[in-house]
Amino acid sequence: MTSTAPHAPHGRAPQEEPPTWQRRLRRFGYVPPRRTALRERLVPPYAPPPGPYFWSLLRVGPALGDRLARLAPWGGPLLVTLLAGVMRFWNLGSPRAVIFDETYYAKDAWALVNRGYEGAWPKDVDKSILADPGSVSLPTDPGYVVHPPVGKWLIGWGEQLFGFTPFGWRFAVALLGVLSVLLLCRIGRRLFRSTFLGCLAGLLLAFDGLHFVMSRTALLDQVLMFFVLAAFGCLLVDRDRCRRRLADALPVDEDGVLRPDAHLAATLRMGLRPWRLAAGLCLGLAFATKWSGLYTLVVFGLLTVLWDVAARRTAGARRPYAAVLKRDVLPAFLSTVPVALLTYLASWTGWILSSKGYFRDWAKGRAGLSPDHLGPISLPQFDMTWVPEWLRSLWHYESEVYSFHIQLVSGHTYQSNPWSWIVLGRPVSYFYESPKPGVDGCPATEAEKCAREVLALGTPLLWWAAAFALLYVLWRWFFRRDWRAGAILAGVVAGWLPWFLYQERTIFFFYAVVFVPFLCLAVVMMIGAMLGPPGSDERRRTVGAIGAGVLVLLIVWNFIYFWPLYTGTTLPIADWRHRMWLDTWI
Repeated sequence: MTSTAPHAPHGRAPQEEPPTWQRRLRRFGYVPPRRTALRERLVPPYAPPPGPYFWSLLRVGPALGDRLARLAPWGGPLLVTLLAGVMRFWNLGSPRAVIFDETYYAKDAWALVNRGYEGAWPKDVDKSILADPGSVSLPTDPGYVVHPPVGKWLIGWGEQLFGFTPFGWRFAVALLGVLSVLLLCRIGRRLFRSTFLGCLAGLLLAFDGLHFVMSRTALLDQVLMFFVLAAFGCLLVDRDRCRRRLADALPVDEDGVLRPDAHLAATLRMGLRPWRLAAGLCLGLAFATKWSGLYTLVVFGLLTVLWDVAARRTAGARRPYAAVLKRDVLPAFLSTVPVALLTYLASWTGWILSSKGYFRDWAKGRAGLSPDHLGPISLPQFDMTWVPEWLRSLWHYESEVYSFHIQLVSGHTYQSNPWSWIVLGRPVSYFYESPKPGVDGCPATEAEKCAREVLALGTPLLWWAAAFALLYVLWRWFFRRDWRAGAILAGVVAGWLPWFLYQERTIFFFYAVVFVPFLCLAVVMMIGAMLGPPGSDERRRTVGAIGAGVLVLLIVWNFIYFWPLYTGTTLPIADWRHRMWLDTWI
């Protein structure tokens, strides 16, 4: 029978012709989604374990190979984490000094865990603390601080365990740095459905210089990074559980094939989602460490809702946005925003229970509050006496802190613009000394003084590879509609883009540690593309593996090369200069 349909090229039915926008985007690399089984689209399977050929190359018997394959999902990440732990805890108390902003957070943490509030420390007390911390008295007067207390509570916990010493105040941050490597291994495994790629992501994080230095310094940004990464991991687990619930609820035809169902996909209730509640808790802890965690709360909140839209659409919902608006938006909001805000308030318990915290008694004796009393942030009512006194005082404190942050424009030697972060334009020197020849590891044969520095610098080859990887991930998300690329970009956006709104403010490169894990995921996604898609021939796999292996080995070598600058190891001045690859690093 002759077809009456016009313009059916080569016998293809007109309804099979891809839409015009798809044909136009093909020149840029757009590929229509591969048609896979519905269950695989909802819950993609993990990559199969290595086969007998792989184990035979390693001269491992089949029985032992099967046992190793079963242990790999946790054994691989734990081995990478062990390596990261050895690197980060090795000689953690060196330099035996108060480096960079440790002068604020180490002392605030010590006062917090002993008094319940941060104290006003006398100037030049750092030398006394290093010489004999037991002889230094805790201040009784409250100190004005501009960051919430969670990170300082954690630093103080380490000080309680190991004393008011450099090792003590760096311990908790180092522990979170190590645990973040484990988190990223497991997150990468779930994201890419590959134990190998997950472990590779954790390995790259372990060998990133910025993450390494921040893990060995008592600053708040590494704590913030940990909670942001933990929240991302919780949302990722929630996504899988939600999609598995949809897959289990959909009907199966007589051939045992899962089929979409428009009504069920639009009306199924997901029930209690504990992992999203856990994400709300982690986001609250991030916000209660530094206020920049609030941007992550917004971005990740939108991300989890969009994941619900995609899940219901895949399951067959004809109007997925309407279904999510009706069924999922309110539960998503209640699981994240109120939980985060309550967590934030709970973090101030020490200040609330104290009688001497800064601004603690600000609202005492006031019959009412007007916006004129509250600085740049105003409560909506003129008479707020019904609000608890502590909450009114805390609101005023927060308004003063907000005013401080937006007006912080004083210059600093190591400040940098966020545009320069991805190319390592201006790292931050945390510590620098010039030992004389024959002193503190400086060879006696040197004609000049040596250099001993702790430089907050990302591993250059990793970061410069990440700049290209971000372009690849952006292309992958836009033209391939790859949700994994979108998830990685969401992490980068939450940690990086907000700082472009404050380019006149004094900001530093080390803030970028928050999105370093997502840079590692971007590089791993690019490496996965280098290795080739499933079904690639042996030649393609071999060439890809060689290229990927060379890149990873160069990154590891680059980290080792800069190791002295990450650990404060004394270097001859000529060797130090050789490592100053850019003039802006000095």
